[in-house]
Amino acid sequence: MAFRVLLLEGAERDLREIERFVTTRDSPVAADRLLSRIEAACTRLAALPLRGNVPKELRALGIEDYREIHVKPYRIVYRIVGADVFIYCVFDGRRDMQSLLQRRLLR
Repeated sequence: MAFRVLLLEGAERDLREIERFVTTRDSPVAADRLLSRIEAACTRLAALPLRGNVPKELRALGIEDYREIHVKPYRIVYRIVGADVFIYCVFDGRRDMQSLLQRRLLR
């Protein structure tokens, strides 16, 4: 069964910020390459959405509804609802993930 992968508004905003940051710090080519890798990882969730793990920061709070995959150094956080995979956020894993996840997912 193929799942439908949907980027939520917050994830789309994250991708625009990542593109802007990498373009400024490195180059437009590097930004395009990174975004292609992230998009490919998201697309692969259509076939194997359970391949990601529960983020440890959420597991510590007893929340296991969300999963994540990695495109280093980025963490892509998503949730499976029926036949849909909702991408909630794409964060740099070197940041304070506990507060970012609480702010974005648990408000």
